[in-house]
Amino acid sequence: MASSAALAGAGRGGRTDWTVLVVAGAALLSAALLFWAVGDLTFAGLFLAGLVGVGGILLLLRRPAPIHALAPPAEGAFDAALLRAVLDGAGPTSALALTDPAGDLVSANSAWGRWFGAGVGPLAADADPATLTSLAEAGRIARRDGAAAIGPAMLAGRPAEGEVVAVAGDRLLWRFRRGDGPDLGAEAARLVAGEAGRRIGDAGLMLALVDPSGDIRAANSAFAQRTAADDGEGAEGTQLVDHLVADDNGQFHLAAEGKASPPLRIIQIPSADRPDALSFFLLMDDIASVRLSEDESLHIHALLDSLPLGLALADSDGRFTFLNQAFRKAAGLNHTERPAWPGDLVVDEDKAAVSDAVRRFGRGRALSGDLAVRMKTNPEEPVAMTVAGARGLGSAAVLISLKDNSEEARLKREVAQATKMQAVGQLAGGVAHDFNNILTALIGTCDLMLMRHQPGDSDYDDIQQIRSNANRAANLTRQLLAFSRQQTLRPQVLQLPDVVAEVSHLLNRLLDERVKLVVKHGRGLGPVRADPGQLEQVIVNLAVNARDAILAKDPEGGGTLTLTTLAVSAEEVRRMGTDVLPVADYTALKITDTGTGIPPHIIGKIFEPFFTTKEVGKGTGLGLSTVYGIVKQSGGFIFADSQVRRGTTFTIYLPVHRAQPGEAPARARAKDKAGETWGSGTILVVEDETMVRAVAERALARNGYTVLSAENGEAALELLASTPRIDLMISDVVMPTMDGPTTVRAARRTHPDLPILFMSGYAEEQLRKSIDIPNVSFLAKPFSVQQLAEAVREVLRPGNGANGAGEGPK
Repeated sequence: MASSAALAGAGRGGRTDWTVLVVAGAALLSAALLFWAVGDLTFAGLFLAGLVGVGGILLLLRRPAPIHALAPPAEGAFDAALLRAVLDGAGPTSALALTDPAGDLVSANSAWGRWFGAGVGPLAADADPATLTSLAEAGRIARRDGAAAIGPAMLAGRPAEGEVVAVAGDRLLWRFRRGDGPDLGAEAARLVAGEAGRRIGDAGLMLALVDPSGDIRAANSAFAQRTAADDGEGAEGTQLVDHLVADDNGQFHLAAEGKASPPLRIIQIPSADRPDALSFFLLMDDIASVRLSEDESLHIHALLDSLPLGLALADSDGRFTFLNQAFRKAAGLNHTERPAWPGDLVVDEDKAAVSDAVRRFGRGRALSGDLAVRMKTNPEEPVAMTVAGARGLGSAAVLISLKDNSEEARLKREVAQATKMQAVGQLAGGVAHDFNNILTALIGTCDLMLMRHQPGDSDYDDIQQIRSNANRAANLTRQLLAFSRQQTLRPQVLQLPDVVAEVSHLLNRLLDERVKLVVKHGRGLGPVRADPGQLEQVIVNLAVNARDAILAKDPEGGGTLTLTTLAVSAEEVRRMGTDVLPVADYTALKITDTGTGIPPHIIGKIFEPFFTTKEVGKGTGLGLSTVYGIVKQSGGFIFADSQVRRGTTFTIYLPVHRAQPGEAPARARAKDKAGETWGSGTILVVEDETMVRAVAERALARNGYTVLSAENGEAALELLASTPRIDLMISDVVMPTMDGPTTVRAARRTHPDLPILFMSGYAEEQLRKSIDIPNVSFLAKPFSVQQLAEAVREVLRPGNGANGAGEGPK
């Protein structure tokens, strides 16, 4: 700094000292004459202060930019053009140095001295030998080619990169930039030291960007001027605390102005919630009586309105004076609402706390505090409100910050909904599995009894009624499995209009004559891969709900139900801007009704199981949850859009199926003629449920098979070892001690070609992913005696290879 001062004072230092003395003498003489003329000491003092301020500004404007000459040049060694080259490259994030032909340091800016040390040249910096060698090589290349780039290197413990340029033939200009990476520093420093920082300074606010160690990375012009640093280069790299001094009352003042200057109000704003994050420090004079002009107030309001933070200003009485757009959005206010008090925004229980905080921080010492409040527009979601005392902002005495957490609240609700749906789905799947065992025994027993009774017998109708009710219960368990996405699907590549056309005939019978059915098909629809039967169930469920809504709204006139198929391209999905629907090509189905619509507070619950708005005794509450499960299990998405008293639209998006190379079309399986279920051979049935095992034994024995039964896997392996020949093993999947897959793996070690038929109440797709056993077949519970016999005959059919009955896609 001493060499810099010497260089700056050369040729004009003495003249500057005489100028100061002349200006000071003239100012004192003018003030004395004015006091003698008017006799008012206060007026004369103000006049003297104004003259001193104007003179100081003129001297500051005449002060040259500091250049730190670390080694005085010899006479005639270089001219002013070289110094201007150093000046042109100087900046708050660049370190520059000029070296002579021998590599010794001639001149450098202040950043160079802070980074690498005063008087240290590039080739003498603290670095490993390889780095110094690469720097020397870059210097040789620059002398030969005029310039050379310097890649990332560690210099004085700091990552840096830059370039070296030959100037005046034999001298080198070295420029290094920080290599910290694209963090907040570079961009924030540019904003703070640029136009944004200047506008903040015009509003009377000093702004500094400070790293976690307390070093100033950048500062605006207001901070530089008040701290006796003419530009950001002068303040950058120094400690923030070095510019502050505390008085006996604990209030901070600027060290350059002394403790007699106005106390400061300091606000720290972290750039991120990390210990190593940079912080913005706002410093302002803590004088409540300061009043700003109308133009200055407009500047402050424009600045606050451009910030993405929710900020509002209130006077010392707590009345709002300004609210920016982000604050209005966070508070749920529209453009026409003009709240008078902060307490008007919150629920009644939080009014007292907010009002007390605003009064305390507005009239007391400059402090800040956080409150958890509930807004009137969303009383269920607490938000964070920060209240801080403001000084130097005109009539504003309180700065209020409100965080817009609407997106965070939406994500929380979605996560909670997804977690709840998953938990209920797991419960539903477990319940359905247990029910399937009971229903298998019930349906099988009814089938065996029907074999001994003919139509017209006294018990025949009763048995048929029991079987019918059992089938209804089985349908209910299928709905539970559909909701939990554990049902067995038989997906096929199909055209959605074909499915709609097929189900339209059924809808004409299901819909009331007062409900008009309209079907529209779009063009360019891609094929989809789904289970046609399950898709038909989806359409029927939505259509029946639409019919009920239409007739509830207008029992006499009815309404219209419209089915529309359309193609949705990836570009259209991208324009939607939704995070839920991945960007891809879809074939969509819209089901629109003119019914009563769904209220906003209900539409978020419609896909939950057992949720229904129908009267008691009507509906199970599983219709829409079944639809949701089928669509999601098919890889699709479903959305509901509704307006009360105008109608509802359900939109189903199914991804367009792209045929994979070598993918073969599905082959139709040859079916045995109805009634040909007889066979021969020895079958081992492994089932822990006594009822199911007894039904399977009797059903297979009636069809000509020799049946061995085991209640667990250990007993099954013993029978397998002691029996000369077993043609088929039928095993349950979930059993105590040793489950079905474990039993089958053990059996395959001694009987590698043994056909296996798994039976379970869980979905085949889930089982195939978990058991990973080749050449097995699958039979879903509940099943009838006829279905069991057909499945066994299919597995034992010559050439089947144990991949027949019930096999789904792998």
